Amino acid sequence: MINTALVSFGMSGKLFHAPFIDTNPHFNLVGSWERSQKNIQAIYPNTKSFESYEEILNDPSIHLVIVNSPNDSHYDYTKRALLAGKHVVTEKAFTVTVKEAEELDALAQKLNLKLAVYQNRRYDADFLTLQKLIAEDKIGAFLDIQISFERYRTTLSPKVHKETNTPGSGVLFDLGPHLVDQALLLSGMPSSVFADLRTTRKVGKIDDYFTLLLYYPTHRILLTSGMVYMQQLPAYKIYGTKGCFIKERADVQEDDLLAGKKPNTPNWGVEAKEKWGVLSTNTDGKISTESIPSLAGNYGTFYEKMAYAINHNEAVPTSAKEGTAIIKVLEAARKSNAEKKVITLS
Repeated sequence: MINTALVSFGMSGKLFHAPFIDTNPHFNLVGSWERSQKNIQAIYPNTKSFESYEEILNDPSIHLVIVNSPNDSHYDYTKRALLAGKHVVTEKAFTVTVKEAEELDALAQKLNLKLAVYQNRRYDADFLTLQKLIAEDKIGAFLDIQISFERYRTTLSPKVHKETNTPGSGVLFDLGPHLVDQALLLSGMPSSVFADLRTTRKVGKIDDYFTLLLYYPTHRILLTSGMVYMQQLPAYKIYGTKGCFIKERADVQEDDLLAGKKPNTPNWGVEAKEKWGVLSTNTDGKISTESIPSLAGNYGTFYEKMAYAINHNEAVPTSAKEGTAIIKVLEAARKSNAEKKVITLS
């Protein structure tokens, strides 16, 4: 059993971590650091509400720490956990600078500890289905890729840290890591990046909109996100030499978690048929279309892989190097927006 503690028990802890840790037989959810409200024991009676981070770090029975705090604290909390001899899962965005990310990667390797970045959107139904089509060669060579993740919120988030102008705040470092991670999984590191960041809400103090253009020798990947979309764009528009796949963002896991449903229940992560994506192909000059059944999404796959990595000394589901690559793209995007030019990546 991998004894595991959370750094916080807000929305991230309640929805994206605790349910999957609690329902995985390889983990034991010990508890969470709770600064003001003490909520974890009401949901998980056998857990503990820690009074301080030091209490977690000084507990020799805890093997794994989940750093799910605000972005600008990830470096400090992750480093302290590693130095205390704990394996670590750090929420996206991994860090706020490449320098911090590289230091943490080197430290984990030096101490022979597992360090992973929590990129749960790899296990969305949408993206899993797209990867299956690519593996089956239904798309062909990429010509153009467009990935979007929009929301509609004209007011400020009640999470103050998400709306305050601090390192790692803004939609680029909030939703951006999801989109960049998927782009890198599909095509690897781009040769260069162009970005446009904006603050579109009148009450906004940070970037709440971005467009990123990633350059590759044979194609481009366009990433868009923002808080001003009453009607969302298709989440995925993938154009290739053999086919085109278009799909809206429809993974049901977050909604089910918000509704109090638990993982590992029947039909977990299964999308409704009307949410399936459409594949278009050209056969002898005739274009045909078909609905593609979505694979079931499952964020629990991350923790299955994390348990295997710890228990068998194997690779973690999202490595610190992969997390660092994401930060390199986000750093380049910030630089591109500031200088209004394309930034070449080394």
